[in-house]
Amino acid sequence: MEEKYKQQPANCIKVVLFGPESTGKTTLSRQLARHYNSVWVPEYAREYLQNKWNNERKTCEPKDLLPIAEGQIRLENELSKKTDSVLICDTDLLETKVYSEAYYLGSCNPILEKYALKNTYNLYFLTYIDTPWEADDLRDKPHDRQRMFDAFEATLINNKRPYILLRGSKNERLETAIYHINKLLKI
Repeated sequence: MEEKYKQQPANCIKVVLFGPESTGKTTLSRQLARHYNSVWVPEYAREYLQNKWNNERKTCEPKDLLPIAEGQIRLENELSKKTDSVLICDTDLLETKVYSEAYYLGSCNPILEKYALKNTYNLYFLTYIDTPWEADDLRDKPHDRQRMFDAFEATLINNKRPYILLRGSKNERLETAIYHINKLLKI
């Protein structure tokens, strides 16, 4: 049963956009995939939770986290087979773990935690909170951005994940990300 949360081996470099809501992860994921003529893994939670909101007017609950994790890793595993260069991940299970702990009094489902820590990536891009806040049906912490950013950064540090902080304009972030991905690709 736990196999559905397991990251499959892939013949590509994997990078993750990681950070609080409304910090430009999806925009940058799309730009990087275009730049490298590769694929990007969208954030499964957005579709899942938007459907829930549209149908039930309910937000995320602890019972939603394992289905979100399952959907996210399924997308990643499927899309990693479509590239042999770089896979751009809009998020990962470690991000879901951070949200679980932030929203549900420090708790995280043990299965989610196990695979969030077990799955590996070549590099994380931590997106800073210097982008304008854009409200939508799912975003709910416009005044808590610094605390959330600190939680994301602490998670990367505490779990010894390689990361680059992305700040500045969209172009500055894109150029910084390309520079570091090129180093991984040795181009």
